[in-house]
Amino acid sequence: MTMNITRRAALGGIGALCVSVMLPGTKARAAVFGATTQPRLKPENLSSYIKVNADGTVIAFWGKMDMGQGTDLGVAQMVAEELDLPVSQVFVQQGDTATSVNQGGASGSTGIQNGGKALQSAAAEARYQLVEMASHHLDVPATALKTDNGVVSVAAEPSKKVTYAELIGGRFFDTQLEWNERVGNGLFVKGKGTIKPVADHKVIGTSPMRRDVPVKVLGAGDYVVDIKVDGMLHARVIRPEVAGAVPLEVDETSIQDIPGLQVVREKAFLAVVAPKEWDAIKAAEQLKVTWSNSNPNFPTQARVHDYLRSATPAHRDPGKDVGDVEGAFASAAKIIEAAYEWPFQSHASMGPACAVVELKGDRATLWTGSQKPHFAAAGVAAILGLPEENVHGIWVPGPGSYGRNDAGDAAADAALISKLTGKPIRVQGMRRDGTGWDPKGPASIHTARAALDSDGNVLAWHFESKGFSRVDVSPNESAIHDTLAGQLIDAPLNPSDGFGVPEESYGFPAKRKAWETVMPLLDRASPLRTAHLRDPVGPQIHFASESFVDEMAYSISMDPVAFRLKYLTDTRDIAVVRAAIEKAGWQPRTVARRQSAGGGKLKGQGMAYAQRSGTRVAIVSEIEIDSKTGKIWARKFTVAHDCGLIINPRQLTLTIEGNVVQGISRAVHEEVQFDEKAVTSVDWETYPILDITETPETIDVVLIDRKEIAPSGAGEPAMRPVAAAIANAIYDASGVRIRKAPFTPDKLRAAGLS
Repeated sequence: MTMNITRRAALGGIGALCVSVMLPGTKARAAVFGATTQPRLKPENLSSYIKVNADGTVIAFWGKMDMGQGTDLGVAQMVAEELDLPVSQVFVQQGDTATSVNQGGASGSTGIQNGGKALQSAAAEARYQLVEMASHHLDVPATALKTDNGVVSVAAEPSKKVTYAELIGGRFFDTQLEWNERVGNGLFVKGKGTIKPVADHKVIGTSPMRRDVPVKVLGAGDYVVDIKVDGMLHARVIRPEVAGAVPLEVDETSIQDIPGLQVVREKAFLAVVAPKEWDAIKAAEQLKVTWSNSNPNFPTQARVHDYLRSATPAHRDPGKDVGDVEGAFASAAKIIEAAYEWPFQSHASMGPACAVVELKGDRATLWTGSQKPHFAAAGVAAILGLPEENVHGIWVPGPGSYGRNDAGDAAADAALISKLTGKPIRVQGMRRDGTGWDPKGPASIHTARAALDSDGNVLAWHFESKGFSRVDVSPNESAIHDTLAGQLIDAPLNPSDGFGVPEESYGFPAKRKAWETVMPLLDRASPLRTAHLRDPVGPQIHFASESFVDEMAYSISMDPVAFRLKYLTDTRDIAVVRAAIEKAGWQPRTVARRQSAGGGKLKGQGMAYAQRSGTRVAIVSEIEIDSKTGKIWARKFTVAHDCGLIINPRQLTLTIEGNVVQGISRAVHEEVQFDEKAVTSVDWETYPILDITETPETIDVVLIDRKEIAPSGAGEPAMRPVAAAIANAIYDASGVRIRKAPFTPDKLRAAGLS
């Protein structure tokens, strides 16, 4: 048998697509089982999740996708475990609206805890159905059978057996599942099959090698920027120099020397298209546009926190008091308080977003790097005026995301231009679009107060956040009004309000946690729209809350770790704190130690802890500060991590390391700059991120594997305490309490470093 498969195609298939081949001599002997045609893609159909190929390999159809952390491999392990297959026989097809139901995309660290759990349950049902089929085929009771390596055999007579491929290979399950009728992250299905007990695990808990790394290293796979469609035109969207300005006049003669160029305009939306990308880029630079007068009156980055303090709240969540908060403060022997500030931050993905939309009659195809391809496809359908089922969304690896970045806007731009031109359209932003116009993580201020008695015991804790909404732009990308294109063509706005509070288990006798949001600085087509950025508002909230916990401890001359252990009530929280300090060699202290690291440098150690959606993380950071320049090097991190049952220890460790590195970048560098008219952070000079010379020397990870607890998310929790751990280490090293992020040399010097 000859198969003409190139190395590029084969390696590309390893990452997301399973190519199955009927081998000579294979036959489907149980033709009575399974559907001959694929049932409709519906959440209640087992065929929407699991398929056995003719060669016995299995495809798991996953309605999420992996953003580079190897989550898809974890899902493959969960499916392989339930089907008693080696993980090498299970392939995950992800992020394609034609092959998977909407499980929410990459969202909220739910890849394993929700998406994987649903696929695991479906696989358990598939195993149940296979055993039932084998029972009929072998004419023995199902209870007398066992499964192993894709074979169902009689436990007492192993020679009597039948393979999965022989039972249903190349066909489709026609089984119905119980569905909880939730689309997106919360989707779950269940059948008669039960998930295996942890004691029987053979695949879960191991660390097979990732499949996508060779593809990326060898350059064998396509990225979204590589997608080409016959007749495709390249587009660039024209953004104003002053936020809120709209085009009044467009001088098309200014680009008449560029062949094949077309100007596309719909209300305030303006773009150029050309057969060649370079021509579109030149036209975007040359096109003369007369813009309307706009005066967004942004307060500038230097004044944004003063603006937040004085702004009238648009929405307030007062929280729910524990104990008598007001009474505790009224009777307190001592009250301490502090305020903390966090800036706007950009996703600053490795490259600006790209998307391709091809419209053919009443059907369309979207190729996108969005982390929510199902929702992005729904958004394209809305712009094109098509039913959602008429748009095929295909996820192709892009430059990254971790939240609602500019990928959703690129998809909407491409859809609108395709609608107006009738041509397949490829939209790609420039660097200034990626950092200048992506939805931002919100700026915020945080105030904390504590009431203490005469013995230094905490009587009450009051924590409040005030900031721009983290959901001014919805992260799911399915609504026109949540995209720049939609807002520029006057889609009715429908912003949402939301922020958050610390997740912790401190058992203070009285406690209040509240938040409030303010109106956006510009309601439509703003470069300062706010939306989800990795661990939405988690780093800023816990920078403030965990810095203040340190301040409470030092105010009563108590070691910060001892203080936490005194008040923490959750045993898992206590365990991660103890694990982190033991591994890091925590040295108790009651004052800032101001230790020298030699060469005019100071060194310090700080810790912080947080919960996130069931996961617990404690971090000890060790830093060095140049006492002359104020530059920080976050040299070493020790991370204790408890996310319940661990699926793949190696991938979990690497995910934690990635969290720490990005968390450092956000803590010490990242801050969107803007003036009264526009965002001025438009490149890597004006929006610097952590470079390789600044990464930690060591990241020690302590994994706490709680096999009795269902897995929870790991994509974001370890980022949550990073900034606070660094800030607390800065205090230990220098005696300077920094309450404004990012922790730049200028801010350290302004805070009193000398």
